Amino acid sequence: MKRIYLICLACVILLSACSWFSKQEPEKTADELASEGQTYFEDGKYSDAIKAYAKLGDWYPFSVHAKAASLQIAEAHYLLEEYDEAVLAYSEYERMHPNDEKVPYVIYQIGMCHFEQIEAIDQDSTATENALATFRRLTEQFPDNEYTKKAQPLMVTCISDLAAKEMYVGRFYFKSEKYKAALHRFEGVIVKYPDSEFTQEALDSIVQCKTLIAAEEAALALEAEASTGEEK
Repeated sequence: MKRIYLICLACVILLSACSWFSKQEPEKTADELASEGQTYFEDGKYSDAIKAYAKLGDWYPFSVHAKAASLQIAEAHYLLEEYDEAVLAYSEYERMHPNDEKVPYVIYQIGMCHFEQIEAIDQDSTATENALATFRRLTEQFPDNEYTKKAQPLMVTCISDLAAKEMYVGRFYFKSEKYKAALHRFEGVIVKYPDSEFTQEALDSIVQCKTLIAAEEAALALEAEASTGEEK
C-alpha cells in the first residue's frame, strides 16, 4: 500500500513539473535571441531589445553574442534616456572587457549619460562634475582617441557650467553682504576653473570682496577700540 502511494505521489509531482515547464516560454537559441534583440533595436523597441539581450546573457553567457548583447543593453538604456541604468551597463561592460577596443567609446558614453542630466546653474552640479571627471578619465587613458577629441568641447561646456554655478552662488552671497562666503566661491572659480570665461569677473569680484572685508574688519576694530575707551 505504501509503495502504491509513493508511486502515485511521484506521478503527481512529475505531471505537475511537466505542466509547469509547458507554460514556460520555449527556449530560443543564442542566434535567435541575438537576431530578435537586433530586430527590436533597429525598430526602436528598446525595452523589448533589452529583454531579448538579457535572456541571451542569462541563458548563453559564453555565447559569441553575449559580449555584443551586453553593450547593446547599455545602448538601449541610453536611447530610452534611462541614464542611471545605462551607466551601470556600460560600466559593467568596461569591467568585463577592460582591454576591448570599444572601451574608449564606452567611457565616452558614460560621460554622455552624466552630461545629458546636467541641470540649470541654480540646481545640483553632481551630473556636471561626474561628466567632467569621466571625460577627463577618457582623455588621460586614451589621449589620441577619436572619442577623446569628441569629448573636448563637452569638457569645456562642463567647466563653463561649473564655473557659472560657482559665480551664481558667489554673486548671491555678495548681494547678501556675506563677503567671506562670496570670496570663497570666487576664489574657487580661479583655482578649479582658471580657463573659464568667468576668470576676469571672478578676479574683479575677489578684489571687491577683500576690500569690503577689510572695511568691515576696520569698522569692527574701531568699534572695539571705542568700546574699550568708554569702559576706561
